[in-house]
Amino acid sequence: MTIEEQLQRIEALTNGMLSNEPEYFLVSLRIKPTNNVKVYLDGDNGLSIEKCVYFNRKLYKLIDENGFFPPGEFSLEVSSPGVEEPLKMHRQYSKNIGRLVEVIFTDGTKKEGKLVQATDQDIIIEEMTGKGKKAVTQKVIIPFNNIKTTTVQIQF
Repeated sequence: MTIEEQLQRIEALTNGMLSNEPEYFLVSLRIKPTNNVKVYLDGDNGLSIEKCVYFNRKLYKLIDENGFFPPGEFSLEVSSPGVEEPLKMHRQYSKNIGRLVEVIFTDGTKKEGKLVQATDQDIIIEEMTGKGKKAVTQKVIIPFNNIKTTTVQIQF
């Protein structure tokens, strides 16, 4: 079985497992050469460590039962994408409304602002330019096809 076939089958198992828990969703998965399977999940209201452990145990059993790897010759990590990971799915944009984001456009330019809306075609951010009394806030509509990456920015 090729890695592509393994990825497709594990994705199907993961989506099947999540079908009973609609607030959680698969963001991405990959298999490292050492048969280390990394599954990145997220939830509309976040993903707790307890839920990661729960999904890890359930998915490990499913992968093992389906014989995708020789017995005992794989490892599984289930986690949420780190805060430094770019947003990949529309549901991630929706759950991050109100947060500061950095958008890198397909041409390499950047904009930073508060994510205020996400539709099927675009996002809207509030960008602040200038300082003090000259500060101006404007809404910027950004079509998804112009976005290379969007990353949530941590504020202290």
